Amino acid sequence: MKDKLNEHVFNQLVSKVLTKKYIYGVVFYISSDDKSIDLITAAGNMKENSQYYIASINKFFVSSIILKLYTQHKLDLRDRISKYLPEEVLQGLHIYKGKDYSHDLSIYHLLSHTSGLPCYLIDKKANGKKTMDELEAGIDQSWPIEKVIHEVKKMKTYFPPGKEGRAHYADTNHQILGLIIEKISGEAVNNVLKKLFQELNLTKTYVCEDVADKNYVPIYYKSEMRRLPLFLTSTQNDIISTAKDQMTFLKAFFSGYFFPKERLNELEKWNKIFFPFKYGIGIQKFYMPRMLSPFHPVPDMIGHCGSVGSVAFYVPDSGLYITGSINQQARPNIAFQTMIKIVNKLRQ
Repeated sequence: MKDKLNEHVFNQLVSKVLTKKYIYGVVFYISSDDKSIDLITAAGNMKENSQYYIASINKFFVSSIILKLYTQHKLDLRDRISKYLPEEVLQGLHIYKGKDYSHDLSIYHLLSHTSGLPCYLIDKKANGKKTMDELEAGIDQSWPIEKVIHEVKKMKTYFPPGKEGRAHYADTNHQILGLIIEKISGEAVNNVLKKLFQELNLTKTYVCEDVADKNYVPIYYKSEMRRLPLFLTSTQNDIISTAKDQMTFLKAFFSGYFFPKERLNELEKWNKIFFPFKYGIGIQKFYMPRMLSPFHPVPDMIGHCGSVGSVAFYVPDSGLYITGSINQQARPNIAFQTMIKIVNKLRQ
């Protein structure tokens, strides 16, 4: 396997990403179960040890903490969230077609995006605007959990919790999971995350807390830099990391650090969210139907991605782990095209 993807070939593959429009920096790290491959390379305004915004991979971290609490018997995934949250949070949280389902919501529903709750970022708010559109336009704004709950209660829900075959990807779910983590641990979710970083020795990984922080590569939206300090520091779970630290975390997850390795397949209860992704219990799957790639079938990749083209995926078919980022909000698909090229190079 190593012969097909040596350092030179890998460097070429990754460097070529810079020829794509709006891509100013790229870093990728690939490693294998059998240790025959362990390569990292970067180009443009990113280096091998560059710190970057991981975006929605933070959900993978939050989910992992919840799964760890489950294995420690501190919660059950089927627990109603009403067991952990005060009535003022629950009241009117999930109303669908006039019926209040707020007390039917479970931890499982949040972890698997089967809650039916709207996303405070990508769905239309009561005022008809989308927060993500505003952030992409450079309109920085604070979104603490209290504001999330307040706004979500005014938004349209999608389906009753746990409706068969339905899923709707929503940041709201993981913000609420943060409240449950706080209730069980007795600590703010950002502090729980910091402890996890220490446990795994993720020395270059931290939660966004300083509005003046300039240690990480700035996010790009098309040709414009986007510094969003108010937003990033308000959520308590937005994370800056490196490809190496992401690799450490990814390998820890699939080796059973959070949920028993022999039971990880239990998390693979897939529902479609938006093509080409499905969502399981706390994990995401990138898949490509054979008919769309007939000559080079693309293997399933399991892990999580972020809206800026950040990736952390395991490829079960070949025992490969891939982490990295292209750091571009407008073209995250380029990250997946690159992953496919890397994997195909190994399968030729």
